[in-house]
Amino acid sequence: MISISNQIDFRQLRYFMVLAQTLHYGKASEILHISQSALSQQIMQLESLLGTQLFDRNNRKVELNRAGQLFFKEAELITRQVKNSLERWQLEFKGNHGEVRIGFVGSAMQQYLPPILKEFGRKYTVINLQLEELTNEEQLMALEYEHIDIGFMRSNQITSEMRMKSVFKENFSIVLPIEHPITESTFKNVGQLSHESFILFPNEKSPMYYQQILNICAAYGFSPKISHKSIHGPTIFKLVENGMGISIVPNSLRDEKNHKIRFIELNKIPHKTELFAVWKKRNDNPALSKFLEIV
Repeated sequence: MISISNQIDFRQLRYFMVLAQTLHYGKASEILHISQSALSQQIMQLESLLGTQLFDRNNRKVELNRAGQLFFKEAELITRQVKNSLERWQLEFKGNHGEVRIGFVGSAMQQYLPPILKEFGRKYTVINLQLEELTNEEQLMALEYEHIDIGFMRSNQITSEMRMKSVFKENFSIVLPIEHPITESTFKNVGQLSHESFILFPNEKSPMYYQQILNICAAYGFSPKISHKSIHGPTIFKLVENGMGISIVPNSLRDEKNHKIRFIELNKIPHKTELFAVWKKRNDNPALSKFLEIV
């Protein structure tokens, strides 16, 4: 194994990954700016070093076999690690001492994250913060492949490779069109909305959050009729504004200035929505440790 790792060229990994993604020698050679014959030679040389074929080939198509699928995962990890190492080197060379890559759901940026980011920036002026809004599902994938260092999500369904901490709890709020007959003064409980159509976050994107909404409705004896789904607060608010349904969202997402909608905070029910910080146990980024101290 040591002799193989010493002989594999990083360029060969790049060629392999592009071919694995396109599954077409012509397209891959165009992307890589080399001839098809040169690409074919490099792939065959890589397969010779590994002692096994990575692709199943015939006159009509090219497909990754099982060995190729497994090797692709490792090649992606290697190239990501090299990229991260070069980025850390570049930051230190420029006088910075690191970077923390942060994924977050939109509602985390409304209330919880801004003061955390501000405090961290004040305390560690030489550490960069890279922010990216992602769904719960996308954050877990990004953590797995080390595209981000830490995620802020509304899900506690993590793998054994991850660590998790609850960082913020808040009430839910009902979202109604501004002309809806139910107001804060006439609202008694969620059961009054049993006949309404609901606009919710998709179950597959946020199963824990989705189940919480179902539980709230079930507590009042009904199952919500779901008319539309969206992962973006502004989209949900626009749909509600146009009479396409009502919604239940984290209270921190309230936005009564930009839409003709009404919010009613559910502050008398036991159900709360929770925000979790999640990171990989084996993450060796020293800047992440400093960020976790503040979180």
